Amino acid sequence: MSSERLIYLPLGGAGEIGMNAYVYGYGKQGSERLILVDLGVTFSDMETSPGVDLIFPDMTWLIENKDRLEAIFITHGHEDHIGAVGHFWDRLGAPVYARTFTANLARRKMVDHGQPEEAVKTASTWPETVSAGPFTVGFLPVSHSIPESGALVIDGPAGRVIHTGDFKLDETPVVGEPFDPDLWASVSKGGVQALVCDSTNVFSRHEGRSEATVGPEIEKLVSAAPNMVAATTFASNVARVKTLAEAGHRAGRSICLMGRAMRRMIEAAIETGVLSDFPKVVSPEDAQNIPRENLMLLVTGSQGERRAATAQLARGKHNGMTLKEGDLFLFSSKTIPGNEKGVIRIVNQLSELGVDVVDDSSGLYHVSGHANGPDLERLQDIVNPKMVVPMHGEHRHLRQHAKLAEAKGRASVVAVNGTMLDLTGDAPKVTEFVETGRTYLDGKVKIGALDGIVRDRIRMALNGHAIVNVILDEDDEPLGEPWVELMGLPEQGSSFAPLVDVLEEDLSQFLGRAGEKTLADDDKLTEGMRRVLRNSAMGEIGKKPEVTVIISRMS
Repeated sequence: MSSERLIYLPLGGAGEIGMNAYVYGYGKQGSERLILVDLGVTFSDMETSPGVDLIFPDMTWLIENKDRLEAIFITHGHEDHIGAVGHFWDRLGAPVYARTFTANLARRKMVDHGQPEEAVKTASTWPETVSAGPFTVGFLPVSHSIPESGALVIDGPAGRVIHTGDFKLDETPVVGEPFDPDLWASVSKGGVQALVCDSTNVFSRHEGRSEATVGPEIEKLVSAAPNMVAATTFASNVARVKTLAEAGHRAGRSICLMGRAMRRMIEAAIETGVLSDFPKVVSPEDAQNIPRENLMLLVTGSQGERRAATAQLARGKHNGMTLKEGDLFLFSSKTIPGNEKGVIRIVNQLSELGVDVVDDSSGLYHVSGHANGPDLERLQDIVNPKMVVPMHGEHRHLRQHAKLAEAKGRASVVAVNGTMLDLTGDAPKVTEFVETGRTYLDGKVKIGALDGIVRDRIRMALNGHAIVNVILDEDDEPLGEPWVELMGLPEQGSSFAPLVDVLEEDLSQFLGRAGEKTLADDDKLTEGMRRVLRNSAMGEIGKKPEVTVIISRMS
């Protein structure tokens, strides 16, 4: 029996949706040669990570083993798969391989973060492959909601692994390659050791719909609108942006793109030949001179992002354009779980302007980019793998996907972030656990999720903050009264006196009672004053604020 093994280790994206990062390795235990598939981000929110700009997977394990890393492969250009490439490349150092469109986006990210764009290599599609240590890796075209998505065919001494990336079984995708069942069957003919598979839509029990079904419905809606039309979707969904633009164009409207992300994505698609016949667009400046009933705006911000074009239009004006009563606003997108509040806020703001809002509740104006339950079963039957490893999903998605695989007689396992699997045998086997977590980009600095910084920020946001100042002379006697500065707290409490006055009086009484040992010991004095202030505030306002005590001693 060989002592070498094939391993799979998710560092992000398994047990959550977002910040995908998956490691594969082959070799003797502890010295496997490694490849990384995807390096993505997820986005912060004010409730759980206030002030944080982006959230990354914790890459500590891979950084510590970077001398074993042969290459990085990016399946497609969505932020949750590509967004951290520029942030981590200098600590990993391996060449990055991606298809043409994705490579274009990756190079822009590298340049944005001062990394060498030549580290990104453009890979051709299957049957061409890239050699990376013990592996050869090929990009197998698959349809998704962004152009040039590629599943990975990973060949090594322990057999063939197919890593689907994000995918759907769309044979008429409008932009990009259609799903080709014959190609997938031929790739799988020699036997597939493991299918590592997207789980996002496993609970949807109807077959997925094609992107081509959306266009006619959007065109009917836009043609019937009497006034200006605006529509939003994911900027990266180039096929949908094209569908929307063509619907507007056929309805006799000029098309205006608003939002940097959408312009950049369309530019990248045209540069790389993904788009060749996009309708002519007008600038926001020229759009102001076009009759409103002859205009269609395509705008960023489908997920309620506060700074995106949708939110700015909802607040009043963006790039000189305003929405008015009787205009139509279309959300040609699905709201990602967790973003509902932001989207609803914008919908209400649009309603206050008199704008008619149409969303996807009818199912007519959006189709998902992920395979539904029956599609996952169909893919399993085409590939016929020895084992199925669910990835890209919350725990409930992974568990349901494993059940689906096992019901069809295939070995499976739920492997969340940090779970290292041995894929060498007839069934996936948990071999060890690696400590994983999250890394926050806080301004320009990366901080650990357990560093306490974000936790302290949340506590201050919830409870307010008080600064206590006290001065003591050479004999450890207070010089004057302590004084307090408050942030995020009401001016008066239940006694109807100024809160600062109440707190300062209670602190003065504490100092008057304090013994010599307490007055001579900064730690004891700090803890005593902190306790008094928090208890006093609790009685006055029902909250215990965060407290900083500043002790100054005369020398």
